[in-house]
Amino acid sequence: MKTKSSLKMKNLANKPENRPEELTAAFYAELEKHLAELEAGKAESTFKINDLAELLHVHPTHLSNTLKTVTGLSPCDIYENKLMDIARRLLTETTKPVAEIARQLTYDPSNFSKFFKHFQGQTPKQFRETYSAESIKPGPEKN
Repeated sequence: MKTKSSLKMKNLANKPENRPEELTAAFYAELEKHLAELEAGKAESTFKINDLAELLHVHPTHLSNTLKTVTGLSPCDIYENKLMDIARRLLTETTKPVAEIARQLTYDPSNFSKFFKHFQGQTPKQFRETYSAESIKPGPEKN
């Protein structure tokens, strides 16, 4: 006959060692879906850590601690880095006005410019101009 303590030990022994990695992968999967909606202009608001934790059926603190342990980054850092990747891509691959890109990413245009400058060191307009100037520079001449 199995006792409660032996059942508890068996459950602990069967607990997957890779649960933090599974949770991290699930977080990235949900985040990618949300970011795809943002990039397509279909999201009405940006997710918060609570929203993602709820989707994953975990406590926000547990999610945050797990991500920090596995990736070395907070959920906000991960989200902001990926959001900046999208913003840079939209600025370089489209001719949409900065204000339209801001609204697409659920930002007020002035807040988007502050957010972008904080991470990139230049405004979205400056970034776009710099990128355009660099992309039309002639390469080294070949003999």
